[in-house]
Parts: sequence; structure tokens; C-alpha cells
Amino acid sequence: MTSRESADLVAGRGIIGNINQGGRRQVTIIEEETWAEVMRELGSDLPPETRRANLLVGGIRLMETRGKILKIGSVCRLLIRGETKPCIAMDEKLPGLKNALKPNWNGGVFGEILDDGRISVGDPVGWEAVLE
Repeated sequence: MTSRESADLVAGRGIIGNINQGGRRQVTIIEEETWAEVMRELGSDLPPETRRANLLVGGIRLMETRGKILKIGSVCRLLIRGETKPCIAMDEKLPGLKNALKPNWNGGVFGEILDDGRISVGDPVGWEAVLE
């Protein structure tokens, strides 16, 4: 994974330039704070790209958010489909990383893109209000 300042999202497809196109797993997201905590626990300073998630968000919890809609910036929305479970490749990067990412959805979430648009580092991120 390579860090970028912005990305273009296509509804129902994925991030332009990303290999995952279509399906339920168009984008993967991890929490900045959770990554930092896992790195402290393991005594490491690996960059978040190690997790191989598409997006890194801060100031928002992703645990137990299946079915919720995450809004990024002013126009992009993502439907969270589930938890991204860590695989053995994480231990190839840092022994113990897989198990450290298992509890509390520490490995992040995956979802579908609902709206086309460009997102950029620093865009606001929040949960869309649910009308009942």
C-alpha cells in the first residue's frame, strides 16, 4: 500500500486504481488510534500501511458498525458490511500482530461505496444519522 493525499471513489465499484472492484469489500478502513495502540502494545512503530487497509480514519470507532453508513467529506458515503479479520500475513510483518488485531474489530472494517466522489486527507468523517 502507498499513502496518498486523495482518492477517487466510484459507487458500487471501489477506489480508482485499487484491485478490489465491485462486491461487498470495495474499501477497507482502520482506526488511527487503534493502530497506534496496537503498535504500543507490540513495541513497534510500523506504519499503518502495514495493515493494507485502504483508508485510515481518526476520531471515530469502527467496532460493531455493520450496517451503518460512514460519511467521508461532503459527498462520499460507505455502507459498512463487516469486520476485516486479520490474516497470517500480519505476523509476517510483525510477530503477534494478527492476534493483536483480532479483538474488538481492531483489524478494521470493509464496505461498499454508495456515492462517487473524491476524498482527501483531513476530510471530516462521521456516521450518517439514521431516520427512524
